[in-house]
Amino acid sequence: MKSHTVRTHKSAENLQRKDQLAWKIAEVAADPAAVLPDVVEMIGNRIIDNASVAAASLARRPVASARAQAEAHPFQPGATVFGLPQQQRISPEWAAWANGVAVRELDFHDTYLAADYSHPGDNIPPILAVAQHCGLDGAALVRGLATGYEIQVDLVTGICLHEHKIDHIAHLGPSAAAGIGAALKLPTETIYQAVQQALHVTTTTRQSRKGEISSWKAYAPAFAGKMAVEAVDRVMRGEGAPSPAWEGEDGFIAYLLSGPKAEYVVPLPEKGEAKRAILDTYTKEHSAEYQSQALIDLARRLGKRIGDLSKVESIVIHTSHHTHYVIGTGAGDPQKMDSRASRETLDHSIMYIFAVALEDGGWHHERSYAPERAGRPETVALWHKISTVEDSEWTRRYHSRDPKEKAFGGRVVVRLKGGSVITDEIAVADAHPLGARPFAREQYIAKFRSLADGVIAPAEQDRFLALVARLPELKAQELGGLTFTVDAARLGAHKSSGIFDWHGASARRSDAAE
Repeated sequence: MKSHTVRTHKSAENLQRKDQLAWKIAEVAADPAAVLPDVVEMIGNRIIDNASVAAASLARRPVASARAQAEAHPFQPGATVFGLPQQQRISPEWAAWANGVAVRELDFHDTYLAADYSHPGDNIPPILAVAQHCGLDGAALVRGLATGYEIQVDLVTGICLHEHKIDHIAHLGPSAAAGIGAALKLPTETIYQAVQQALHVTTTTRQSRKGEISSWKAYAPAFAGKMAVEAVDRVMRGEGAPSPAWEGEDGFIAYLLSGPKAEYVVPLPEKGEAKRAILDTYTKEHSAEYQSQALIDLARRLGKRIGDLSKVESIVIHTSHHTHYVIGTGAGDPQKMDSRASRETLDHSIMYIFAVALEDGGWHHERSYAPERAGRPETVALWHKISTVEDSEWTRRYHSRDPKEKAFGGRVVVRLKGGSVITDEIAVADAHPLGARPFAREQYIAKFRSLADGVIAPAEQDRFLALVARLPELKAQELGGLTFTVDAARLGAHKSSGIFDWHGASARRSDAAE
């Protein structure tokens, strides 16, 4: 890996393309370095992981709404959408949109945390949609996904967005565009322009993850994927993009990040070097914000030690800056302590999550968020006894570049009535590569089987998993099978209409009036 310093340049400096971050990213994407077997294996794991959480979210309203929007854009050859028949093809940008929402809705797929945060599995829907539409084979898809993961991880490693309240999809747009370019074997010049265009149109604020969090949290990555598809299409037609996007005098760093005097260091593979970044990422065993993964595991064992939870006087979670300020009491969000809060808000409340995990001895992607679960008087009482504080050592470990030291957990101090104290700590989640029960293909398949149970027919589950097992050898005509079809009754009862359905909806209203 080579480190690249990125800073603002005045227009008069005439920064050469070869020295711009977007060009360097494009060179990595265009580099035909072989994809290593362990990377191929992990790409297959993450395709399975995405399908798992999509199956579990298929009937939820945000997913049904996105799917309805996509269905209004049929296209041939097009791409597939989770739940729909394979032969029902959708325009690739809208397929990426629908599948992106399905994957992200439950906050239950992979993660990478460094200078910023990300869910790199969000690269899969747009890259796969383009590969299906354009008739690419499994090897091309693998090449594109290895690139998408690489660029996202490298950007997240080097550039912090959240301190400026910029949402992390600003790293996803460029990475997905680079991955699409790699899959299509586009020239460096084309990928360069697409990466810049994608950055320009996917820079949004973190309000999507603050306060009263709405379904847009699930839609935001899907939007970035959709924009990446459109950006690549546009520049393939010969159009340019705002340039230099990161370093420009009025660009991303100068006015949206730390300003003209700031410098960032982004690591990127050198020419011919394998793209291995996916191996630095990790998935979730529990459907909740990643910083809660280890703490849920800690709560599972602490609950047994505490016994009678009514004797708890207070619980303080000593943890990293991010956990404290984003999902802890440091956020200052009263909604995080409100039993009437949305699922998306409860997902970002470690106080709620820790209380439920203590009581239930685990976590469930539906039951743990149910309104009646959040409203239990004993749960609310315990929940309001929990607080977080930043601990400098946990913050240091959170940002450590040593994988053996990097940590996403914390130390918990439980004070009981009568004065006794119980303490325990955990560094990484059990499912983390360095955790108690690291996830491998067997665990990804088990997660898929569990979440697909009662949604996807067993034979359809088997067909999908068998296809993933042959991923790099898949022929172009087989790539459309990297989805799943369910009975229409499993798609949910949510019926919505909008602009794309206006003609039909108007006709129905007219008929009803008559």
